[in-house]
Amino acid sequence: MDFKIAVLPGDGIGPEIALWGVNVMKAVCEKFGHKVSFTYAPVGAVAIEACGDPFPPETLKVCEEADAVLFSAVGDPKYDNDPTAKVRPEQGLLAMRKQLGLFANIRPVETFRCLLDKSPLKRELVDGADFVCIRELTGGMYFGEKFESDERAYDTNAYTRTEIERILRVAFDYARRRRRHLTVVDKANVLASSRLWRRVAQEMAPDYPDVTTDYMYVDNAAMRMIQEPKFFDVMVTENTFGDILTDEGSVISGSMGLLPSASIGEKTPVFEPIHGSWPQAKGKNIANPLAQVLSVAMLFEYFGCAEEGALIRRVVAESLDQGITTPDLNPASTYGTREVGAWLISRI
Repeated sequence: MDFKIAVLPGDGIGPEIALWGVNVMKAVCEKFGHKVSFTYAPVGAVAIEACGDPFPPETLKVCEEADAVLFSAVGDPKYDNDPTAKVRPEQGLLAMRKQLGLFANIRPVETFRCLLDKSPLKRELVDGADFVCIRELTGGMYFGEKFESDERAYDTNAYTRTEIERILRVAFDYARRRRRHLTVVDKANVLASSRLWRRVAQEMAPDYPDVTTDYMYVDNAAMRMIQEPKFFDVMVTENTFGDILTDEGSVISGSMGLLPSASIGEKTPVFEPIHGSWPQAKGKNIANPLAQVLSVAMLFEYFGCAEEGALIRRVVAESLDQGITTPDLNPASTYGTREVGAWLISRI
């Protein structure tokens, strides 16, 4: 199989972890006889500095011409600390999602037995936790009508039936491939947009009789994720709720540096780690590359290359079992980003 990959390293630690995502993909492709080519493009703060646009047209073109995008992170303190900035790195991420039609964000949350004690939750609560958060990605408050003045501001949480139906289809299909349990998360007791979500979900549920569908208010879901994370199999929700809940879910594993994600939709799919750009760690060789590497496993699996994805997951699990980890998992570790990456390549 031939792969044409757009690589968007972005800001902060992005280039350091992107390197190992690319190297792992090269090694796996060589082992399995695939051909792969990579085209690099700027996004985020580096793109603003280069041309004033966090997601320039040239980057969009590279993405549209690729089979998949391997993305790392955007964000820079220069813009975080300036509330008056009109252009921000994160706008590049939103533009990429919108222009590629990436309406579904898939975030698996899983635990690793050798790291159970790293979780902030009790071992017995997280042992065996394994669920998927599916977040609607191109609607809601992040993209709705906005207004801001010194005295008043608002963001509009607007959704259409079509937007809700397409993300729910993704969620039901994922539930069918897993343990056949879907939880629809909303705030239907308060929000009109949530009532539409729940109404559409109730109308669609009979089309999936093999899936147990339940409904949960977002505040209850946030508590349940901490009290009983093993309750969930697949959860689906709107954009803003999903942004918060997926970050909450990410800490269950013990480090945000462990979990990948995929964003899929109308055009080229994007595979990325869930964490941010961590600019304070830039150039220090301490960033955990495993989430980026596991995003490559998700990429292979998306294209039906299950054996390739399984190899990456197996090698990552071996690295954790053997203590080949960056300082976020073991402060006394002598392994940095480069050393962990090189070890993974040697095992592949």
